Amino acid sequence: MDYNTYREKLILPEYGRHVQKMIEKVKGIEDKEKRNEQIQAVVNVMALLNPSLKEYPDYKRKLWDHVYVIAGYDIDIDSPYEVPTPAKAAARPDPIPVEKTPIKASCYGRNIENMIDLVAGIEDATVRNEMIRNLARYMRQQYLIWNKDSVADETILKDMAQLAQGKLEIPEGLELGAVHGEFNRPRGIDPRQGQFGKKNKKKKFRNNN
Repeated sequence: MDYNTYREKLILPEYGRHVQKMIEKVKGIEDKEKRNEQIQAVVNVMALLNPSLKEYPDYKRKLWDHVYVIAGYDIDIDSPYEVPTPAKAAARPDPIPVEKTPIKASCYGRNIENMIDLVAGIEDATVRNEMIRNLARYMRQQYLIWNKDSVADETILKDMAQLAQGKLEIPEGLELGAVHGEFNRPRGIDPRQGQFGKKNKKKKFRNNN
């Protein structure tokens, strides 16, 4: 029996063993013009076998890169793109910087803190005050999701002032007003306990026999 465990290891399983064999066959063609012609046909087959790549804008380049990967980067063809190298493929991407400072209020999140810094930098007082009102409304929505069914505007504005740490001057007597749909959370739904909360536990079936 010809088991897969006895065969050569598949380099990119999504294309199957036949594509790998075809690329090996192309590598052995002596005429480079013929080799280029045949590898183009192989790339077309690879596009049919892995259609999800077409979701990427540069999917054709990925197909040619995969040809080199399957060929072990040892194939003499004229690629329409820059030839990849093993060192470039093995290179790690640049690390994404992560904010390490702790979040001041978890119910608001770090984005609220960043938005407060952004609003504090607005020079136009009229625009800044309107942005403060809109941001406070959003903070109220976040507060109500994780805390209680009602909250005073003064509490939200006080939290904003604490998060701003003196960088933002909140207008006196600012009224947030009601926002349509803000208090329309269905009863019995608690976001801290999943979709249905405690009130919708599965009922136990009684055995009446």
